[in-house]
Amino acid sequence: MGFKILEYLQPFCSFLPEVSKPERKIQFREKVLWTAITLFIFLVCCQIPLFGIMSSESADPFYWMRVIMASNRGTLMELGISPIVTSGLIMQLLAGTKIIEVGDSVKDRALFNGAQKLFGILITICQAIVYVVTGMYGEPADLGMGICLLIIIQLLCSGLIVLLLDELLQKGYGLGSGISLFIATNICETIVWKAFSPATINTGKGTEFEGAVIALFHLLATRTDKVRGLREAFYRQNLPNLMNLMATVGVFLIVIYFQGFRVDLPIKSARYRGQYSSYPIKLFYTSNIPIILQSALVSNVYFLSQILSSKFAGNIFVNMIGTWAESGYQRYPIGGLCYYMSPPETIAISSRTLSTLSSTLSLCWDLALSSPRHGSMSVDLPPRTWHVSCATSRC
Repeated sequence: MGFKILEYLQPFCSFLPEVSKPERKIQFREKVLWTAITLFIFLVCCQIPLFGIMSSESADPFYWMRVIMASNRGTLMELGISPIVTSGLIMQLLAGTKIIEVGDSVKDRALFNGAQKLFGILITICQAIVYVVTGMYGEPADLGMGICLLIIIQLLCSGLIVLLLDELLQKGYGLGSGISLFIATNICETIVWKAFSPATINTGKGTEFEGAVIALFHLLATRTDKVRGLREAFYRQNLPNLMNLMATVGVFLIVIYFQGFRVDLPIKSARYRGQYSSYPIKLFYTSNIPIILQSALVSNVYFLSQILSSKFAGNIFVNMIGTWAESGYQRYPIGGLCYYMSPPETIAISSRTLSTLSSTLSLCWDLALSSPRHGSMSVDLPPRTWHVSCATSRC
């Protein structure tokens, strides 16, 4: 028996800001306009630096997570979508395991969404406090109590903006989901920057351009050995190269190709004999949800591990969670649980590759098991009840 805790949260949910449902049908042009406005606000917040922080040349502890979490270091989008995803993950887990009771009525669903939003705000506050206390923006003693409080308020306000923008699109004013839109925008921005960045970096062998495409022409123009320069443009280390770019384009094409695959399950009416239909299920039914959930889980484990390692370095239990090393502006795990949860640099078969692959596949499997389409494979399509018939080879 689950706990009816949502009823106790109702008084608190009434104080939360909320986007009202549209009273009329939103036209396609208006949806495009609202989506563009939402994206513009997000991009502006990604460029506004937090007021009061001290510039730091230290390694970024969340370098690998920022693309999928749609965050940008030192800006209002420092936390990105991490609070939303984490709160949704925990609330869905509590509801799926029947720890909390969630009915099918409109009131219960509204309470559940309000509790999820409240929990997201609490996570935003907790993460903001920990970021400031652990010295990500400078030592708290050097910043002062007033500046520390101001940074926390800025992160809280930006977290509320992300929550409301996502709710705006989900209520029907825009196209798609805010989370998917922010992730896609961040990924596209990263790909374009890594491919055509004009920034120069001193690698010890001379000055090179960060962008892979620009570096190709620069290396061919400056190297006397053109074959060696071409090989370096394809396989250079610690900077974007052409193999990275080609692999990214290849993954895009593969995903687009398999996105059209689906399984049509034949179904028949339980009330009217002789009436048949089909129920399509996409091959990528879970979409990018497993990757987002895994990234949220890994980012929180990274977050906890780096806090513990900075305060209790050398402790055997802390080292079991993760040990860390720095390389330039990156901070990466070299041991412990965090190492086996992090993505490998190559596709070679190793224990690290297998552990990352198994964790992703297990999340996909859990989502499939918790799906309403799984189980008895019966679906209700009003006004008639249909049952899936798996007697054919197509099923």
